[in-house]
Amino acid sequence: MAEFLPWLQIPLLVAGCLFFGIGTLGLFRLTETRDRLHALTKVDNLGLGLIALALLPSVPTVGDGAKILLVWLVVLMASATSAHLIARAAGRDVTREDP
Repeated sequence: MAEFLPWLQIPLLVAGCLFFGIGTLGLFRLTETRDRLHALTKVDNLGLGLIALALLPSVPTVGDGAKILLVWLVVLMASATSAHLIARAAGRDVTREDP
């Protein structure tokens, strides 16, 4: 099983890093605030999930694996909440009429 782990972990790490790169490219290339948020929250969370999955088989204890999953879940909740708040504030700025 130890010989198989790198063949599982390396593609997951590469895919996670690719998703992080795509999310960063979306941040720089997209013009609208909501489009940028979509690129950051969706793609970066998938990248982080793939990296977390790649790290799980090599953790020494179950507690360490639980910590990795907990960090991923906290980041998922925090990014969704912050993206919602930023999109809501951006929507108010667009719909607000100047006197």
